[in-house]
Amino acid sequence: MLPVRLVPRLELPIDHFRLLGVGPGTDAQTVLHTYHQRVARVPDPAFSRDTLEARAELLRASADVLSDPERRVAYESDLTALVASGDGVVPALDIATSREVAGLLLLLEADQPLECFDLACRALQPPQTPALGSSRESDLTRLAGLSCLAAAVDYHGQRRYEAAAQTLQQGLQLLQRMGQLPDLRERMSLELDRLAPYRVLDLLSRDLSAVEERREGLALLEDLVRRRGGLEGSGDPDFPGEAFQAFFKQIRCFLTVQEQVDLFSRWGDAGSPAADFLATTALTASGFVQRKPERIAAARDRLEASGRSGIDPLLANLHLLLGDVEGAREAFDRGASRELRAWTVRQSDDPLAQLCAYCRDWLSNDVLPGYRDIDADPDLDAYFSDRDVIAYVEQEDRRAGRFFPEPGEGSFGASFDFGTSTDPSSDWASSGASSSFALPGSSGTVGSPPTHDPFGEPLDPGVDADHHEGEPRPRRRRRPSSTTGSFPLPWLVGGLAAVLAGFAAVSWVLRPRTPAPTAVESARPIPVVPAAKPTPPPPAAAPTASRPPVPAIASASVPLKVAEPSESELRRLLEVWLDAKAAVLAGGTAAVPLDRIARAATVQRLEEERRDDRSRGERQKLDVKVKDLAIDERSPQRIAVTAELAYSDRRLDDQGREVERTAPTTLRNVYIFGRDGGTWRLAASHAAD
Repeated sequence: MLPVRLVPRLELPIDHFRLLGVGPGTDAQTVLHTYHQRVARVPDPAFSRDTLEARAELLRASADVLSDPERRVAYESDLTALVASGDGVVPALDIATSREVAGLLLLLEADQPLECFDLACRALQPPQTPALGSSRESDLTRLAGLSCLAAAVDYHGQRRYEAAAQTLQQGLQLLQRMGQLPDLRERMSLELDRLAPYRVLDLLSRDLSAVEERREGLALLEDLVRRRGGLEGSGDPDFPGEAFQAFFKQIRCFLTVQEQVDLFSRWGDAGSPAADFLATTALTASGFVQRKPERIAAARDRLEASGRSGIDPLLANLHLLLGDVEGAREAFDRGASRELRAWTVRQSDDPLAQLCAYCRDWLSNDVLPGYRDIDADPDLDAYFSDRDVIAYVEQEDRRAGRFFPEPGEGSFGASFDFGTSTDPSSDWASSGASSSFALPGSSGTVGSPPTHDPFGEPLDPGVDADHHEGEPRPRRRRRPSSTTGSFPLPWLVGGLAAVLAGFAAVSWVLRPRTPAPTAVESARPIPVVPAAKPTPPPPAAAPTASRPPVPAIASASVPLKVAEPSESELRRLLEVWLDAKAAVLAGGTAAVPLDRIARAATVQRLEEERRDDRSRGERQKLDVKVKDLAIDERSPQRIAVTAELAYSDRRLDDQGREVERTAPTTLRNVYIFGRDGGTWRLAASHAAD
């Protein structure tokens, strides 16, 4: 009989039932039948005769115990006592050293490959190293190779891809050291190569603090692309084009924007058109989010140098982000399709507003999604108000020798709001790309945003992002600039326009440029008219005693941390957000920290709106009540709900006088909640269809 013993580390961690391959309820006759089948069915004839005979003896010993009623009762009693002890010990069979290889073979047959591989590796190390050329050495080496492959398969099934790769690497090194079994080494090498995409996904999906693991994942990705012959290559027969594109789309969202800039720039410089275009997109995203126009300029230069056709609408967006309105309009007029032109006309009568609407949608759908470290809205107002952006544009004006008059209020007094766009046409296919690599949106239709990656696959930006919170905003009264006069827009039919009045920083950056005078023009005297100095706005009046108090908000329901919040819990979270928003816009302070109920981009938009009101000496009083709420979509990280709201608002000046009013109405809005580190927060919202 093979006794059961309690040890922390066992020679053969298995019991008689599992070794023979029967269950605890198997009768004696079935035990003997199974024994005869196992002896007759040799697992691998390449093992030595001694190992196969020892295997049969171990099987017979287990069959003897389990077919004898008295011995079986005693053995089962011992097993029960082991389980009840709860000391972390496992049942083990104490076998003679001469039967060690056979025992490891039975362990492998019992689907315990990792334990078999570990014990086989130990047996091949000093001081247990078998005699060189002996059958024991050959059998242990074969066992190590077979169990290594089986353990890697188990890890793969558990999605532990890096553990599978490390096991294969360890087994491959062992077999290379032993200098045996070239067929098994070849199989292990092939399995290691096939694991490469899964390892990349495993390593790059880890937290950004796992620097070494992510660095290894990037190195594996570069090696994978190099084996293919580039993004468009087909040099890897085990990884066909469609499978690679699906894989590439999946891993992109795990890369930071800087990682994508570095990777795609290198691959693009090496001759990959797809990577070159992706580098342009990543540079644009980085420049827009980090307020670094020089990166957008690098993206423009790269796109222009590509020489491909059909890129003029994209160049128009890049020119616009660099403050070059005329260059943007020229590029747009040169390359926009008829459908795209028709869409922009539907957005606004103002040509600059048309460009901004198209640029914003391009940023939202094709540029900003798909990065590990970017969660931003295409807020052109905030971008053009940034001091670094303003400084860059003014520097480029001086470098290029451009001059222009100061922006004035103009005769038209047109106001412009960056938040009025819907979806642009993405039909650029009529331009015809110069290579087989399709530009984003080349298969789009009128009225649909360009939501395709460079391979033509639809993008999945995750949580939706809109530019408003769904509630209607009355058009704000714009205070004209104190300067007078107007400036020409060469592409504006019908006269002059004062664009972006009231957005001082934006109008200063997005102004049409007058080219430097030619040699003939320079010979003529140019009258110099001093620009009028803008009058600083009056200081905001101090809060009056009539300002309404900040409403109290019950915070028991926030932060919302349950994995699957109910409809009532989501409704309460939305109510807390609406109350907090109303408090901030009324000039008070939210009772609950905003970062506990909404993402940073949503909070930033609210704070910017309040700053805008405060600069005009105004505040808003919102009256919003949730009448009904229903969950539309649910996943572990994203929930979409449709809410019916009773809404009205009033805009007051600092003296409490009413400036504007929105009559009571009913709204239907879609609110998107995202889960960040176990906490649900409001991520975006838009009007329901």
